[in-house]
Amino acid sequence: MSVPPASRRLQWTDVPLRMRTHLEGELGAPAVNVVTPAGGFGHQLAAAVRLADGRRVFIKAAPDDDSLTHANTHEAAVLTALPPDAPAPELLGVHRTAGWTAVVIAHLDGPHPDLSPAAHDAGQTWALLDKLTSAPAPAAYVEAVSGTSSTSASLHGWAELATTPPGDLAPAARDQLPRLVDLESRWPALADGDRIVHGDLRADNMVHDRARGVTFVDWAHATTGPACIDAASLAPQLVLAGHPVTDVAALLRDHAATATSPATTTAYLAALTGHWHRNARRPAPAGAPGLRTYQHRAAAAGLALLMTRL
Repeated sequence: MSVPPASRRLQWTDVPLRMRTHLEGELGAPAVNVVTPAGGFGHQLAAAVRLADGRRVFIKAAPDDDSLTHANTHEAAVLTALPPDAPAPELLGVHRTAGWTAVVIAHLDGPHPDLSPAAHDAGQTWALLDKLTSAPAPAAYVEAVSGTSSTSASLHGWAELATTPPGDLAPAARDQLPRLVDLESRWPALADGDRIVHGDLRADNMVHDRARGVTFVDWAHATTGPACIDAASLAPQLVLAGHPVTDVAALLRDHAATATSPATTTAYLAALTGHWHRNARRPAPAGAPGLRTYQHRAAAAGLALLMTRL
């Protein structure tokens, strides 16, 4: 299983006392234990909170002028608009006070899924993607995401790398640079679609709940788009988790979400891989240790899959 290292997140004690008191009042019990799970790269509070009466909730919070507050409230809107059988947690409430916004989500009981070949979680995840993208997104979901631009549509990197190819660029990428540039240039015209897109599907954005099985969390990047986006995003994660490249390439070829649009899938995978290759060579952002290392590994996995499609 590949889970990025923990970021330097805000802690419960960083939240203003007025907001903490408000939340405990709304939840009906004081917080007695707060745990920040490993994984992820965001800096906002994202913590599992155990209340004095034994209940547990998950809370995300940040100042109102923090860029991640918009992401948190977007996720809240998405959670209320997803189909009832979607693999997502329940939204419990959105609270604003003391210049902060907090989103309270139902707690999921379990670890991140094990995507390795020895486990069954990868198969369940592919089945969930098939179900999630088998029909157009419902109207409520489309409305919830209508004001948020898809970050996937702007993914790119190969065109910049081609101007001055870095010395450590893999020979396979160097040999195919003109074609990679061409593929990613096609992606924006193919990025529109009517299916639910999680937009950031990795093992640390999923939980294997003991009652529900694999459940997708962190819907802050959710939009609509082609059915292939989440499947093609997940594929390199399976390579990082130990699946042979040839096996994952076959899944991409045959899975319902990707089989009907091979050209779109390849263009998206090229854009995503270019994005990783470009960003991995940039200075590390504050508050996200391990991000560049993860992007280097993901770039290599994505490129290996991409080469099977060229």
